[in-house]
Amino acid sequence: VQLQASGGGLVQTGGSLRLSCEVSGRSFSTYAMGWWRQAPGKEREFAAAISRTGSTTYYSDSVKGRFTISRENAKNTVYLQMNSLKPEDTAVYYCAAALARGLTWFTPNLFEYSYWGQGTLVTVAS
Repeated sequence: VQLQASGGGLVQTGGSLRLSCEVSGRSFSTYAMGWWRQAPGKEREFAAAISRTGSTTYYSDSVKGRFTISRENAKNTVYLQMNSLKPEDTAVYYCAAALARGLTWFTPNLFEYSYWGQGTLVTVAS
């Protein structure tokens, strides 16, 4: 399974970006997906997760209400729409895949993700 993230860039405070992550290899729809981020000098932190069907989503408190995770199984792609961006959102964003335990299953636990993309840098200027 290979994950390719894209869509990062430089944006002003209050702006928006949409990240994409295309998955190749084994059946995309068997995986729950997540977005994680890592700021300079900090540990990788959970941002959002989505179940294999897209019916269930979950967000960290720091992004809830501003970010939206979604997926298109027909395109083997998961998205992260990021609105009202803040300087503290500056980080490398990683998509990750976890073999789903059920149709509505998702996880915010890093150790449950088996596959990771290479990361895409998001910089929010103040």
